[in-house]
Amino acid sequence: MGFRTPNLADVHMKEWRSRPYLQRIRPLAQHWAENGFGTPGAVYVLYLVKIAVYVLGGIAVTAATPGLGSVGDFASWWTEPIAYQKIVVWTLLYEVLGFGCGSGPLTLRFAPPVSAFLHWLRPGTVRLPPWPNAVPLTRGTRRTVLDAALYGAVLASAVWLLCSPGQASGEHTAGLIDPLRLVPLVVALALLGLRDKTVFLAARAEHYGLTLLVFCFPVTDMLIGLKLVMLGLWWGAATSKLNHHFPFVCAIMLSNSPLQRSKWFKRRLYRRFPDDLRPSWVSALAAHGGTVIEYSVPLVLLFSHGGITTTVALAIMVVFHLHILSTFPMGVPLEWNIFFIYSALFLFGHYAGVGVSGLESPLLAALLVVCLVGVPALGNVKPHLVSFLPSMRYYAGNWATSLWCFRKGSEAKLNSHIVKAAGTPKDQLTGLYGEETTELMLHQGMAWRSMHTHGRALNGLLPRAVDDIAEYDVRDGEYVAGTVLGWNFGEGHLHNAQLLHAVQERCGFAAGELRVIVLESQPIHRQQQHYRILDAATGRIEEGLVDVREMLSRQPWLADDDPAIPVRSVDGDPLPAGAEAVPAHE
Repeated sequence: MGFRTPNLADVHMKEWRSRPYLQRIRPLAQHWAENGFGTPGAVYVLYLVKIAVYVLGGIAVTAATPGLGSVGDFASWWTEPIAYQKIVVWTLLYEVLGFGCGSGPLTLRFAPPVSAFLHWLRPGTVRLPPWPNAVPLTRGTRRTVLDAALYGAVLASAVWLLCSPGQASGEHTAGLIDPLRLVPLVVALALLGLRDKTVFLAARAEHYGLTLLVFCFPVTDMLIGLKLVMLGLWWGAATSKLNHHFPFVCAIMLSNSPLQRSKWFKRRLYRRFPDDLRPSWVSALAAHGGTVIEYSVPLVLLFSHGGITTTVALAIMVVFHLHILSTFPMGVPLEWNIFFIYSALFLFGHYAGVGVSGLESPLLAALLVVCLVGVPALGNVKPHLVSFLPSMRYYAGNWATSLWCFRKGSEAKLNSHIVKAAGTPKDQLTGLYGEETTELMLHQGMAWRSMHTHGRALNGLLPRAVDDIAEYDVRDGEYVAGTVLGWNFGEGHLHNAQLLHAVQERCGFAAGELRVIVLESQPIHRQQQHYRILDAATGRIEEGLVDVREMLSRQPWLADDDPAIPVRSVDGDPLPAGAEAVPAHE
């Protein structure tokens, strides 16, 4: 790995290009196992600078609150409740501008590394309403001046809150944010979310939006509510890891860690490197150990009320989140993990003595039950109805995903027919490294996807989607969502049939020119995942179920003698290819 050049697989390009697509994945998956994405050192420096801007910017903005103290007095005021409130608003603003999750090269944004805010301020770009047939005045997929104004209102109301003084509150000298001042941001974010789910998810509204509502309650109830929000996030994440997918994630994530330099250790993450890239017992131990920590240690924090027990538990959670940070996971939820560390120290450290039994507001209790129990429960049982973010199914490998297959040359329509703030990842990379390196880097990204369980299923479905894979450029759905929507963060509901319909409205692909495989995440109570194969012009080609056990037994690549992945109809019967087509947007 160089400072500016990526560490790519050592392949003979002519021979590698001559292989079938699903065999080209093999050397790249093997390379990932030892080297990760091969990210240049400059990229890690960029992310470290971004983290520093987030931390120092948050401290500086918060210090400007009247009565709080200067930046140099940080140690004396970081435990003030209004400081926590301001940091939440600052973090929401940082995320909704596109500087947090889903930014930079590890999310296919190279030049520029951040463009979300430019995309969302630009009328004519694509938006995706969550319930266009149920909520009046939300139909359509074209961003209007109203949408851009609503986005601007979210930014302006967040800045206004950051500049607001505190309202007197007992022993807290700097006070608290007046709940009435929260109304513009909450309302603007909600209205914008009804028009465009992409921006709502980018704001991490399932976390920071809920936290804004908790700020509306008296200080003791507020602190208890904030503790329960953190507990819900930790437990939601832990629950989402009770699956067969997470050991695969741990192996892939640890292989990508820039701090883990030992190839000997990385090989031990897999059963029999380089031929069997299923996770070994080492990866399984890391996965299950992390799950145990996220369940048990937050519970200790909730009920320990200070002392050595609380200190040890806090140390474990700080190390836990620092470890996640150190791996630079794809999607880069880096600032989110920094915020978790601050929240743990603030809520369970300084305010350890505030017990949950003191909660008095039934309205707050009801709000937390709905958002922390009801929505995640629905999302785990019926994942097609709820994004993985409000479902709190975080980095656990069980996500909705898709593959987009463009007939050679047809991908150019994304540039000629769609309004956007930046070029496709392919265009950005070609300008930086040239065509040959770009081709390898894009395929390396596809190898990353292929190493997950869902990627092995997508590869197994690919021969059912197109007759001749060699005639197509295969792109991950994240590639398309980031290009067309301005943001992507592993949310497959942003690149499913709804996005395909919006793209087709603008590009008019001919039959067979664009095929998409949409794979839904696994319901918590079933060992199957639902998939659809869609043609942009003619509609649905096939629909069925894939057994999770099939994904667990397969490699990231397919050889000529590998059997096709067995699939079933939604009724459970073996499914032949070629079901009757119906419109893709139905």
